[in-house]
Parts: sequence; C-alpha cells; structure tokens
Amino acid sequence: MSDWTELREEPRGTEGERPSGTVEQSVWDLAPKPQFSAAGPGVPGPIPVPPPRTDTEQTKRRREHYRFFGAGTFLYALLYAFCMFRNGSGVTFPFFIAGSLWFLCCSLSRLGISLKKGSSFYIVSMMLLAVSTFCTDDGRIIVFNKIGIFLLMMSLLLKQYFDTSRWRLGKYLLAICQLVFASLGELGSPFADAAAYRKRRERDGKIWYVLLGVVIAAPLLLVVLFLLASADVVFRGMADRLFATISVGNCFRILLRIVFLYFFSYALTAYLCKHTIREEVRDRRKGEPILAITVTGMLSALYLLFSGVQIVYLFLGQMKLPGDYTYAQYAREGFFQLLAVSVLNLGIVLFVLSYFRESRVLKGILTVMSLCTFIMIASSALRMVMYIQSYYLTFLRLLVLWGLALLAVLFLGVLLSIFTEDFPLFRYSMAAVTVLYLCLSFCHPDYIIARVNVANIQGEGGERNEGFFSRTTSFYQDYRYLAGLNADAAPVLIPYLAAHGYEVGMVLEEEPIELRELAGNLYGSDYARSGESWFGYPYLQKLQRTAKPFSLRTFNLSRYLAIARVKEYRERVQAVEYVPGVSLQNEAGVLLSRVSCSVYLNGSFLDACDYGEQEIDEQFIETGEESLWIDLEQYRIPKKLQSGLVVEITVSYLDQGQEYQAQTSLAAGEEADFPGICVLRGDPAKLSLTAE
Repeated sequence: MSDWTELREEPRGTEGERPSGTVEQSVWDLAPKPQFSAAGPGVPGPIPVPPPRTDTEQTKRRREHYRFFGAGTFLYALLYAFCMFRNGSGVTFPFFIAGSLWFLCCSLSRLGISLKKGSSFYIVSMMLLAVSTFCTDDGRIIVFNKIGIFLLMMSLLLKQYFDTSRWRLGKYLLAICQLVFASLGELGSPFADAAAYRKRRERDGKIWYVLLGVVIAAPLLLVVLFLLASADVVFRGMADRLFATISVGNCFRILLRIVFLYFFSYALTAYLCKHTIREEVRDRRKGEPILAITVTGMLSALYLLFSGVQIVYLFLGQMKLPGDYTYAQYAREGFFQLLAVSVLNLGIVLFVLSYFRESRVLKGILTVMSLCTFIMIASSALRMVMYIQSYYLTFLRLLVLWGLALLAVLFLGVLLSIFTEDFPLFRYSMAAVTVLYLCLSFCHPDYIIARVNVANIQGEGGERNEGFFSRTTSFYQDYRYLAGLNADAAPVLIPYLAAHGYEVGMVLEEEPIELRELAGNLYGSDYARSGESWFGYPYLQKLQRTAKPFSLRTFNLSRYLAIARVKEYRERVQAVEYVPGVSLQNEAGVLLSRVSCSVYLNGSFLDACDYGEQEIDEQFIETGEESLWIDLEQYRIPKKLQSGLVVEITVSYLDQGQEYQAQTSLAAGEEADFPGICVLRGDPAKLSLTAE
C-alpha cells in the first residue's frame, strides 16, 4: 500500500511528458494519453489520426516486383483477348486456362508463396473443364463449365493466401463474394504501384521510354503503311486484306477486354495480398438441440410413413392402387416433387449440423432423415426412369438423373459428418460435385439423346430397338426436339438424314440454307414442327450456322467432327421418292384464267399456290400441250406419307365472255398412289375436274 502511495505522490514531470522508471512506465503505458492543442493545457485539440496500417509482406513484395506484375498482367490480358475474342469454345480456351494457371504460379513465386497441398485437384479439374469446353458444341455445358472454372479458380486463390482447412460452404461463398466485389476498391493499385516503383528507381526509366516510343511510332506506322501501299500494288492488296478484317468496333471490343482483365486481375492480386479476409471460423453450434429434435423428429416420422408407402407400392408393387389409377401412371409422376424434398432435406440437415449443439438423439433423428431421403431419391430416380421409358430422353430428364445421383453422393458425406466431427464435408462435397459434373460434361448429352431417340423411330418394316424401351407402346415422334439438338448429335443425325434422302451436303455450301425456298410456307406449320420428313432441314440450317469454316484459333472438336460426318455422308444420300405433282389437262380446250390449289397433309394446312393467266400460257408454250403442271415436289413429301396428302384445286376459265369455276379434291386411296393427272372435261358451261 505504501508503495502505491509513494507512486501516486511522486512528481509526474511536465504535462504530457513520460516519466522515467520501470513501474511508472508501465502505468503510463496503460493510461490514456492527454491531448493538448496549441492554445495550451486544458484546451481541447484535434484528435490525432492513427498511423496507416502496415503493409503485409506480400504487398511489399508486389510493389518491389512491379515490373513483373505490371508487364505480366498486361501480357495475360493480351492472351485473354487473343484466345477469347468471339471464341468462347475454341481450341484456345484450354490454352487460356493453362496460361492463367501458369501466371498464377509465377505470381505466387514472386510473392514468396508456395502452392499448398491439394492444389493439384483444382488445377487438373480446371484443365479438364477447359478441354471439355473445346470438345462440345452444347451451349448449356459450355456455360456450366465456365462457371465451374471460375469457382475453382477463386477457391484455389483463397487456398493459397489463407488457411481454409476448416472453412465450410457458407464461409467459402462469402469469401468468394468478398474477394470479387471488395477487390474493386483496388482498381487504382496499378497506378499507385507504378508511381512507387518509378520513385524508387528514378534512374531506371527504360520501360517508360519504351512506352513513349510505342506511342510515337503508332501514327508513323500508319502514315508509312499508307505510302507503301500506294507505291506497290501487291503490297496494297496485302494491306487491303489486313484492314478488311479490322473494324473500329472490333478494335474497341478487344481494347475493352484487355483493360477489363488487366485491372481486374491486378486488383484481385492486390486485395489478396492485404489478407483482409478473416481466416478463423467461429463455432456457431449454440442452438438448443430440443428445438431441432422437435422439428426434425416430426419430419422424420412423416418421412418414415412415406418411405414405407414407396417400398410397398412402387418398389414391390404389391398393393392395390386407388380407382382407375394404373401402375404406370403412379410411377411416372412426382419425381420433381421428390427431388425438391430431397434438396430441402439436405439443407435442413446441414443447417442443424452447423447451428445446434451436439446431441445423440438429434444425431439419430438426422440419420433417420438421411436414410429416408435415400429412399426418396431412389423413388424419384425410378419414376424418372419409367417416365423416360414412355417419353424418351431430353436434356432436362438427363439432368434430373444426374442431380439425383449427386444428391445421393452428398448425403453419403452428410451421414459420415453426423458421426465424425472432423469429417471434411466441404472438401468431400467439392470433389463429388466436380467429378460428377466432369462425367456429365464429357458424356455429351445431346449425342446420347440423339442415339437413344433415333434408334426408336419407326423403321420401314415397323421394327424398333429392343431392351430398355421394349415395353413402350409408341415410337419416338418428337422430331421438333431433334431439330434443336447441337453439333454433338451430328454423328447420329447425319447418317439418319442421309439415309432418308436429306441433302446433307447443303451444310458445306457458302449460301445459307433457306427453309422457305425448300418448303414454301411449310416451315412453321403444325406439320413442320412434328413431321418426320421436315425436321432435318432446320437441324441442317442450325448446323451450317454453328459449323462455319473455322481457323486454327476457333477450332472446335465437336463442330469439326460434325463437318467430317457431313463430308462422309454427302455422297451416300439415298434417293427418296417424293410425291411429284399433278398434271392438269385441259381437254375442254377452254381458256384458263386462273388455277389455285391448297395443300394439306394429315389435316394440317401446308401451302397455297396460284397460277395466273400469264404463267399458264408460259407453261403451255414450253410444253406444247394443253396441260398445266402443279408442282408438289417442292414440298418434299415422301410417298410413304402420301396417304395423308390432300390437294384442293380450283380452276377459273372463260367461255363466251363468262367466267366459270370448277373444283375438285385429290387424295390417295388406301392402297393407290396419289393421282398424278387431273382432267378438265365436259360442257364448257359446266366443266368438271376428274382425277385419273
């Protein structure tokens, strides 16, 4: 006590002055420091601004190696513009991803950071996704691939700069969002680093002289190029071809891409170097387990009842269904609802594991819920399989089966995490999603869809594939869906189209395929949307647009194989006999003023055509006969479909200054061919049209 009294009574020195002595120094360090203004003691003054935050070691290294980061990032942006400009799925895409990974490794080396264990999984996965993008023409898969590469790249960056071993899904997603958006605040880093670098190395200004030389040389090059082009005709031709491929719009877009990636990449590195993302993960499992037990227990009881019904009714099929409900109808519905419930259960289990304290009872209930979810997944998958057996394959149906398989694998990891506290659920889930998605990406869904569905189209003899679809009562008929497939399906569709008389070589022509020239007004009608004889032309038109001649930079494997298939089968087109037309013979010798006809197929209106007096006279002069040819071959209706063809003909003619009309409807009989001759005969005042 006496020591403390003596300490308090000792002189403190002048105001604001720190006293000497060990004890006094420690007390002084703990006490708040008085602030004085220039007006003297006791007068409030301005609060001093705290010193700026000390730069991290990586920030210092980045500024020291600005020559590498400035030039390297610019070259990386140039690589991006070269590889990706109007070329989202060419062969250069894997090279761009490989260049991105190489630049990342070089940057980490300059910052004194070594690749951490487990990084190879991210690198290999990104390269496989890049190769998959170059090998497919499926726009959906290409978009998913690029999203996956972006998420893997962000995760790889976070792994190198932070300790992410205990991070979970929510932490990763928040960190990625923070990294992307917060890095926008570092867009000025290239300028600040350049100024600091130049200030430190004032004598070493060679790089600035190089940049200045480029600026001065650019207009001089244009002037000299113009003069040389004017002096030599050969050189002028080369210059004309060069500038023909260059436009102001393209130059602006390329420049925009370079500027965007340069500043975004540099800002991303600058933000990561600051280490502002918190590494620690707080334990949020503080919720009362009784609450979770009550909610999940009631849900589990309902799931147990539902699972029992699935086992008895669906899997075993041993109980009577209500009313006139058939087993097929029961099995082919509800898969989307069960998929939604399975996803909801995954979210509930993960939420409970993350925010509620441990409890043996709770673990048991979550286990029951997970096992019931497995039964729901199996029920949904079985329903979808039976639905596919009746209605065949589409991309969405394949995607549902893939999603169910992914859910089953994820729930397996959830079961392990329920009983193993240190189980790396996030890393397990990331690996599962990546591997399963790679399988989906490389399988080319449209190829599988075309192969399965085309194999179950009714053949000439009424045959079909046996096996998986052997119980299906109807043949495949959704030709409109086939017309919308991409180039991945060409190895299946091109041989089929060539075998059915389609001129597949049209894809190789420079002139675009005009469907109206091929089909008149047929395209867009009900028959065009569903008819077998016409679905191929929209597909060939689409293939011609996507498989245009490509350069070494825009080479895509799927489109190349499609063109190779077209070249292989363009000479193998099997002649298909179409309904040729109708010869309208004028035995009455009257003057025809107009002929109109309407064409119907299977009850659907296809087209209407009219022949005026001038066109009729021209045909008479050309043929030298009293007949008019009504062309039906332009519609390319195969003779096997002629039983559904109906042509209504109306003839207008003049007799002694009066105009008369005669009408008839032509149709094929049950076993006869479509009539090829229609004769106009009888009394001129009352002529008739007769099919022969």
